[in-house]
Amino acid sequence: MAALLLRHVGRHCLRAHLSPQLCIRNAVPLGTTAKEEMERFWSKNTSLNRPLSPHISIYGWSLPMAMSICHRGTGIALSAGVSLFGLSALLVPGSFESHLEFVKSLCLGPALIHTAKFALVFPLMYHTWNGIRHLMWDLGKGLTISQLHQSGEAVLVLTVLSSVGLAAM
Repeated sequence: MAALLLRHVGRHCLRAHLSPQLCIRNAVPLGTTAKEEMERFWSKNTSLNRPLSPHISIYGWSLPMAMSICHRGTGIALSAGVSLFGLSALLVPGSFESHLEFVKSLCLGPALIHTAKFALVFPLMYHTWNGIRHLMWDLGKGLTISQLHQSGEAVLVLTVLSSVGLAAM
């Protein structure tokens, strides 16, 4: 109710201070429609023989390009994983301890357990190390092409080492 009253009073006060001529005088009419603008754009590009934008398939893959795509992918995967884990904790009956006991009762071999732990921790470590790399870029460091490749290789090495270390725990 208070919001409606505030809106009514605000409109009344605004109308009292602004005359209709002031609002109309400052309005700028649109000269063309969006369709006319697009037709003008394409006719200009055609008359100048400009090519269409290149497709992603013509670009050669580089380490920074692949790492950027993987960084976005791991971010999405980690967000989805945390969300699904949270939803399953709310919706699946039983406690964490009962689920842990169930996994232990499966008698999975140590190789499979370590592989699963590595597969779970690898995206987290990659996203963490690459995020630190991005923070360094925000500080203006490591922006030359050679430094991009060096930092990319360092991120990959640190990711593998930290993933192996955490999976061994």
